[in-house]
Amino acid sequence: MITDLDNASKIAEYLLQIKAIKLQPNNPFTWSSGWKSPIYCDNRKTLSYPNVRTFIRQSYTQAILDKFGKPDVIAGVATGGIAQGVLVAQELGIPFVYVRASAKGHGLQNMIEGHFEEGQNVVVVEDLISTGGSSLKAVEALRAGGLQVKGVIAIFSYGFQQADEAFEQANCPLVVLSNYDVLIVKALAQGAIGERDMASLKEWRATPDSWNQK
Repeated sequence: MITDLDNASKIAEYLLQIKAIKLQPNNPFTWSSGWKSPIYCDNRKTLSYPNVRTFIRQSYTQAILDKFGKPDVIAGVATGGIAQGVLVAQELGIPFVYVRASAKGHGLQNMIEGHFEEGQNVVVVEDLISTGGSSLKAVEALRAGGLQVKGVIAIFSYGFQQADEAFEQANCPLVVLSNYDVLIVKALAQGAIGERDMASLKEWRATPDSWNQK
């Protein structure tokens, strides 16, 4: 779910401008899953550009307040959501925790790092949503820790159907600042891709596991 379409378009413009997102439909990337993809996204790059970082921080904050109200805690998902989550928590003036990909193998064996109290409301901050698996694992850990998860918010989503279904099944609202549909329209308008590329880009999003295998 996008809360502000104009804002989503501006964020897509920034992501393309700083090359946090690259589109190469004719020279695809290979993801760790083995999928061939015409898009590569590294939202950590937004942290290197103060104007982009500020715009995204303010966009996160406004979207959280509009959709969820002010939570008690912000939780970042390791690793991409940690820095973004700290910025948002600072903007809101509330505590921050982060969720590890897996529990530590020593010490207290925590999966959630930081101070929180049972029953508090939390919004989970991510930088990117693909299948939703890592985000929902974090949601599960927070719920197991006694926190009330209001929802997940991310900078960008590929908009895969399986992710939408996974969040719905987990009864966890998902808000994104921008997404794949907005991005490819912006890329076309800027001349980063041509009309011929659009069909291929849309086909990838529909069948990412088999795209480019013909």
